[in-house]
Amino acid sequence: MNLIINHSSMQPIYDQIADQIRQNIMKGLLLEETMLPSVRTLAKDLKISALTVKKAYDALEQEGFVITVHGKGTFVACANQERMLEEKKKEVEADLETAIRKGRSCGMSDTDLKELFLIVLEE
Repeated sequence: MNLIINHSSMQPIYDQIADQIRQNIMKGLLLEETMLPSVRTLAKDLKISALTVKKAYDALEQEGFVITVHGKGTFVACANQERMLEEKKKEVEADLETAIRKGRSCGMSDTDLKELFLIVLEE
């Protein structure tokens, strides 16, 4: 597995690992029941702490992307990338609804919100 770690990024390393694995699963590059490298192997390959890799795997397991079988390893849990992508879209929609409510609560008009959305989208 080819993961790239940016040590100068403000994003924590475990989060970078989880994001890249999550993206590979959602793009169909990692299929259901594919075994991920062991925590120790990935830590050694990336030259980072095993605890950092464990934290990334734990986060992915909590989100339902992987499953860890004690003594056997960590495996991709979900084969239906479309369903996972739909779930993520629902999360984005909920986040946008929250942002709209916050904007309206401080007096922003729909036009103001649309303009702000377009500005943020361009960044």
